[in-house]
Amino acid sequence: MISEKELKEIRELLKSSENPLFFYDDDPDGLCSFILLRKYIDRGRGVVIKSSPILTTDYLRKVEEYTPDRIFVLDKPILSKEFVERANTSIVWIDHHEPIKVENVRYYNPRLKNPKDNRSTSYWCYKVTKSDIWVAVCGVVGDWQIPEFIEEFKKRYPGLVGSEKDPGEILYNTELGKLIRILSFILKNRTSEINKCAKMLCSINNPFEILNKETPKGKYIYKSFEIVEKKYKKLLNAAIRVASKENFVVFTYPSSRHSFTGDLANELIYRFPEKFILVAREKGDEMKMSMRCMKIEILDVLKKALVGVDGYGGGHEHACGANVKKSDFDKFIKNLKSEYEKVLRNR
Repeated sequence: MISEKELKEIRELLKSSENPLFFYDDDPDGLCSFILLRKYIDRGRGVVIKSSPILTTDYLRKVEEYTPDRIFVLDKPILSKEFVERANTSIVWIDHHEPIKVENVRYYNPRLKNPKDNRSTSYWCYKVTKSDIWVAVCGVVGDWQIPEFIEEFKKRYPGLVGSEKDPGEILYNTELGKLIRILSFILKNRTSEINKCAKMLCSINNPFEILNKETPKGKYIYKSFEIVEKKYKKLLNAAIRVASKENFVVFTYPSSRHSFTGDLANELIYRFPEKFILVAREKGDEMKMSMRCMKIEILDVLKKALVGVDGYGGGHEHACGANVKKSDFDKFIKNLKSEYEKVLRNR
């Protein structure tokens, strides 16, 4: 866990920042973490890190552009050592992936004290701010977890979720799930559009503004979601056809403006919980992947499959991501399937 003392430290670091810069992951957990912290102090800039688990030196240009007095890194599993050295700014890193040691960073991760405590970044950001519970619930459930404060959320916002106990049931069968998909799908747009929507979200006070299109900002965000959703549904139908035929599912699709690997992997594992799911998108000379499996823990399987392969990856026990060179993709899939089947045999 992240202790009360550490939460207070983060709170004070946040309050004392006059011009903070927030780097956040391109999923609901990352976005909601940013919104929670940004709304709490009502200042700072946000920069989404798209399609990569690593905050690299490519983003130093944003540091130079905004000249922040403090940087907050939210829900990113890997932070480049060179980025830290060259940023020349105080860095606060809040994460819940497998811990990584990086010097000269204030690092907060619940897994440092308990390797099994992978409660999401938005969960801890809510514990820091103690405000905007609907944003926190979207981030936590969007990361396939259910927080203890969901009952309070139900009382404040009736009708969005019922007695569902499974994150998948919530995501695909409730109004709360629809709201989470809205947040996820606006992150598929161009960076300028994401920034516009994220700025609007920082001034929205309740989820009905979006779901019921009660305000101009709510209407805009909902419309942005609808445009992306049409493209997602077309890919989803193709992925379901592939997944219905195999137990070790590999679905690939060509490069496009929108990256749906994580969203497709999540919905496929909900529909096919007994299968191994891998969704890969071609981009340049790389294959960018999301993997899901509920039968076994796949993080170690992924690490072994990457040996001798030009690529990298990481994540959680049942949900991982990886980038592999296209020339090594077939070898990686062969390794992955072999390691997966080995674990199944030894259970």
